[in-house]
Parts: sequence; C-alpha cells; structure tokens
Amino acid sequence: MAGPLDGIKVIEIGQALAGPLAGVILADMGADVIKVERPDGGDDARLWGPPFIDGDSISFHTYNRGKRSVTLDIKNPADIDKLKRLVRDADILIQNLRPGIVDDFGIGPDALMAVNPRLIYCSIWAFGHTGPLKLAPGFDPLLQCYGAVVTLTGRPDDPPTFCAPAINDTATGMWCVIGALAALKQRDRTGAGCVVDASLFESAVAWVQGPLNAYNVTGNLPKRHGAASATLAPYQIFQTADRPICIAAGNDRLFAKLARAMGHPEWCQHPQFSDGRQRAGNREALVDAMQPVLLTRTRQDWLGIIGEAGVPVAPVNDIAELAATEQLQAMDMLRTLPGSGLHVVGLPVSFDRKRPDPAGPAPKLGEHNATVLNDID
Repeated sequence: MAGPLDGIKVIEIGQALAGPLAGVILADMGADVIKVERPDGGDDARLWGPPFIDGDSISFHTYNRGKRSVTLDIKNPADIDKLKRLVRDADILIQNLRPGIVDDFGIGPDALMAVNPRLIYCSIWAFGHTGPLKLAPGFDPLLQCYGAVVTLTGRPDDPPTFCAPAINDTATGMWCVIGALAALKQRDRTGAGCVVDASLFESAVAWVQGPLNAYNVTGNLPKRHGAASATLAPYQIFQTADRPICIAAGNDRLFAKLARAMGHPEWCQHPQFSDGRQRAGNREALVDAMQPVLLTRTRQDWLGIIGEAGVPVAPVNDIAELAATEQLQAMDMLRTLPGSGLHVVGLPVSFDRKRPDPAGPAPKLGEHNATVLNDID
C-alpha cells in the first residue's frame, strides 16, 4: 500500500543520528529516500556497535531502513555534478554535515536551490544557523550540557546527569521533518522551495522551556526532584513491598481517588494536602505519609487497587519487561525488515490505524549506485 508520501523524492546527506532519523521517518511514510554516503566507509553509524548485523550496527539498520545508498565524494567536482543532477527533481534534501562544509563544497542551499527552485533544503546544525557558535560541532551529550537539561535530571545531590536516550538528536530529526512537511504544503501554494533549519541547540532549549520561562519570570534556579515532578504531587516513583511504581495523581480529583484507594481519605482535608499548590509545596510531607502505606503491599497489588480507582499508575519496567508487555504487542510496534528478518521499532504513528512497514532493509554502502546514478541525465 502506498504511503502518504508516495512520489516524494528525498536526498539525505546525513550520518550518525539526527539526519538519518529525519530520513527514515520520511522513508517509512513512503518517500523514496536516497542516502548519499562517503565512498570510504559511509555513514559513521555503520560502526556504532556492537551488536552488528550483516556487518553494520543495529543503530544503522534502525535509522536507515528502506533507503537507497549511493556513494559520492563531495570533494570531487564530478561527484558534485552528479549530486546536482540528483537534486534537479528532488523534493526534499536533508543534510547534517559538519557546519559550514556544504558551502565550502558548493552544495549549500543557494547552490542547490539554483538547480531546483522547488527544493526544500533542510539543514541540521549543532548550535544553529547563526550566532557565535554557528560553525561549532556538537553531539547530543554536549547539547544536553549546554542546554542545561543535565542540571534538571536526577536528585538534588546528584552530579549533572544525562538523559539516557539521545533526546536532542531525536527531537531535531523530528523537528526537521515537521519543517519539511510544512514547507511542502507551503510549496503547494507558492510553487517555491524553502530553506528549513533545525538544530540540536534549539531542540535542547525547547526541552527546558518550562524551567527557562519560569527563571525569566522569577530569577530562581529550578530544583531537582529525582523521580518526581517539579510542579505536581504526587507525581513520581514510589517503592512498594517489592518493586517500584509510578503514581501520577495530577489534579485534586485524582488525589481524592488515590487517598480513598489507599485507605486514607482524610489526606484530602489535611491543610498541607488540600489542593495541588499545597501538595507541591509540601511534597516531602506527602511522600512521608504515602510511602509507609505503599510498602505494605506488592507492586501488583497496588497496580490493581490504584488503577481500578481510576488513578494513573504504572510499573517501572526495565527493557526486558517492556519487550514482554501485552501493550507493545497489541500496538504492533515492532516491524520486520524485509530480507533480513531483523525486528526494529517502527514509526510511532499510524495512518488509518495502520502502522507503515519499512520499504526495505538498510542498504549496503553504495548498493544502489548503478540503479540511481546511471539513471541521472
């Protein structure tokens, strides 16, 4: 079945994560994504293992499924000419090369949009397309530090703590796709292409917009609360008799249900817990009241008791437990890559209740040189 982007041609000059993630989203939606790689080794992510499958890392397979790979040396004028010919009928170009390099080699937005004025030219930067750090390189952990999220993660006395997933790379890839799709819609109206810029820095700032906005109003630095919300209570992880659970009673109605389910309806009349503002301001007292009660029963007991009361509650799963959940199976999130049998997490969005299937496996380096490059005029 054709995807929603069937007929859209994408050129991806990407490596590592943010650029290829943007490309694989478009590929899973049905676009023809041609991945341009260096002849001498290709995308660095091919070596980001172990584990390796058929010589390439699982990371490469994950973010490059369904694409076609060609090899071009952007230092070679003949290969630059081939790239320009590829671009002539392309709809979207995505690049996340080292900042400044595309202009150095004559493949920046001005040069390629002169070849194809309808092109949506998407650049993914580390720190953004302007400013004193415009040409600075960057990876996700650097931007987690520069963007301050490491100072918001963890308990008050912890050292600066990373978020385990590459949140800035991932968000930037998604913002790039959002921008590209909006620019395609604009092109339908104007007939003209567009330059779309996204960066890890902008994504990092977007993650901390709540604390940053609050600081701009109050001048107060936010505090860290470990596995708890900074503004809601109870909205955190608690220990039970055996395993931890997360309780998210985010308003007065839910807290009343929780208090009754835990056998302590009087908490709702306690002056320190009577409304959301009081509970957030007296978080430690509330935790001190709740924790001994939760320790009297097991995780499974409380999941049933609290869940049946209509209060949001969840187990704290590890990866193996997540992989075994019925919900993961019911949502059919794992996709099988054609030709390899490899199972990977699919696109986290469905169309007409159908999750897109990958168009194919991740390509071998230069696998499609003959079929793609021989077709260009």
